[in-house]
Amino acid sequence: MRYIDLHTHTTASDGTYSPSSLVDYALSKNLAAIAITDHDTTNGLSIAKEHLGANNELEIISGIEFSTNSPYLKSDIHILGLYIDETDPHFAHALLDIVNSRNERNLKMVEKLCEIGLKLTIEDVIRNSTNGIITRAHFGRALLQKGYIKNLNEAFTKYIGTGCVAFIPRHKLTPEKAIQMIIDCGGIAVLAHPTLYHLNLRELDALIQELVKYGLKGIEGLYSLYNKSEINYLQNFATQYNLCITGGSDFHGTNKSGIDLGVGRGQLKVPYDLLEAIKKECNRL
Repeated sequence: MRYIDLHTHTTASDGTYSPSSLVDYALSKNLAAIAITDHDTTNGLSIAKEHLGANNELEIISGIEFSTNSPYLKSDIHILGLYIDETDPHFAHALLDIVNSRNERNLKMVEKLCEIGLKLTIEDVIRNSTNGIITRAHFGRALLQKGYIKNLNEAFTKYIGTGCVAFIPRHKLTPEKAIQMIIDCGGIAVLAHPTLYHLNLRELDALIQELVKYGLKGIEGLYSLYNKSEINYLQNFATQYNLCITGGSDFHGTNKSGIDLGVGRGQLKVPYDLLEAIKKECNRL
């Protein structure tokens, strides 16, 4: 049996593997399919697909990951889009608005860091990005290069994590808006890593019900950090609400140490068979 990974990141957002390198790595691991789901951008997709060329040993699924802000919850809710049409002009325009919002936030974070005595410029941060999309991971690397921190985790615990001195919240989509954007460009909307939102089962049930009303069609039922109990109750939710089950490692390269492509922390196995239901939902069969 061959396996897939439907949650990966490249240097187009906050991963450390270029789109081409990610393709090569997936081929070396004999994966049948990967979804490239960079944060708020599809810039890596054309590069990955061009690099793969006519090689039919691997399917590259066009994807994206949105961070959304639900008024009912304190934590961000992440929505994956799979089988999106990244060439849709309306979708591309909406992504540009998100990038502009990120840029405004990044400048404010630089100002905050300078106010507390850390000499950092936006150019220092940009040098850590290959495609112009700046995330907090790029801030962390810039701080590491400057010698202000000993590791990336320290950047988040001391300076740029939620609630820290240089943290600036950015404008985020609502889950409803993110799901509608994914639907409008032909994709399937998936609730990413539900166990990371620290909800009890009643709260998670309420969240899923809300998202299903907006058009949610999938739930990430297999993930690097799940235990058997979590897998079981997520699969029960999928059955209850007629959702497709997806699965992925959330691979970021060295930006998420210990998480490897296709296998997560070593035990993850996402069977290719899951793609049949997803493709049917997207009318891709």
